[in-house]
Amino acid sequence: MTKAPVIALLGGGQLGRMFIENALRYDARVHVLDPDPQAPCAALATRFVVGDFRDAATVLDFARDADVVGIEIEQVSVEALRELKRMGKRVVPDPDVLAVIQDKGAQKEFYARHGLPTSPFALLRNGSELVEHAALLPAFLKTLTGGYDGKGVIAIDDLDDAASAFDAPCVLERRVDMALEIAVLVARDEHGQQVTYDPVEMVFDPKLNLVDHLQAPARIAATTAAAARDLACAVAEAFAAPGLYAVEMFLTKQGELLVNETAPRAHNSGHHTIEACPSSQFDQLLRIYMGWPVGDTRLHGLAAMVNLVGADGTGTPRVKGMDALLGLRAAFLHLYGKSETRTGRKMGHVTILADTQRELEDAVARVKARCAVVPALEDAKQGVRHQATPNT
Repeated sequence: MTKAPVIALLGGGQLGRMFIENALRYDARVHVLDPDPQAPCAALATRFVVGDFRDAATVLDFARDADVVGIEIEQVSVEALRELKRMGKRVVPDPDVLAVIQDKGAQKEFYARHGLPTSPFALLRNGSELVEHAALLPAFLKTLTGGYDGKGVIAIDDLDDAASAFDAPCVLERRVDMALEIAVLVARDEHGQQVTYDPVEMVFDPKLNLVDHLQAPARIAATTAAAARDLACAVAEAFAAPGLYAVEMFLTKQGELLVNETAPRAHNSGHHTIEACPSSQFDQLLRIYMGWPVGDTRLHGLAAMVNLVGADGTGTPRVKGMDALLGLRAAFLHLYGKSETRTGRKMGHVTILADTQRELEDAVARVKARCAVVPALEDAKQGVRHQATPNT
């Protein structure tokens, strides 16, 4: 009997966990590399290795015997991925694609070079060069690398904010007069065939600067939805490599669509597809890895996804409001298996399906009002304190 193919996945967080949950339905083995021995994937992976996915030698050693190499996080060794591709492995995303996306400045230049609409921008060697680009203000200043979930981003209203600017290479982007933030997922196979999911609208938490909840399909005109799909497809076509592309966009109040950023992997904006579509984003990614036909992206109906992030405090996670959540007609809880909750850390999500807009909005409001991930009572009583680490 032929051995099942081995997928080497760099990163063991919640995206990897949900990918494995889907892959377990197929004859595939998933090996995972992550520096955290308690990463969400640790208990589910066929093989779990503790190691640094940014270190080229570690990645090469880990993936040497794999058939396919994928990522769960962008900040991995591109050098190693290029060598694995030369060795004949199927590497998704392509290392050249990832090299562009790892650098926010290179991303913006890529969009401009391919005629893809994006907000006006300037590349700065450090924040002190803000004074040379006052015409772009108000704007957002982003570090070129390392940012995620709103980290590495500063709002710049005027030159008085220059004192808080990053002392590192960054990109300055003019602030958009925005009506909505939307996202479109594109799955592209090795033959160049592309399918898109319905655009989703994203509502951000203004304090944490990450997605609070989303709705699918986005409440936009049919012509705008079609244009968003076309733009997302144009982005994937420009990258010209197989993969899953989550294209985040701004819809301006003037009706213009502008590409914000692209993620070459499964994405928070696609979690609802697990229950809401015949082929989820994780199923789609597995199909791309295996060279199988792309799946059906149609929505079963109205859907929403609510992120569950850690409430104030640190400790062993406990879900508050389970009765309210499980009392909903079509709500699906996903916990990410993280051993510690921290303020603002993504701990899980809830997907909601509904027949009407009113039913969907009521369910979202109920989850947001009554459900939370909090430190366990015994931790709070004992005043547990832990070393601060990133909220991944």
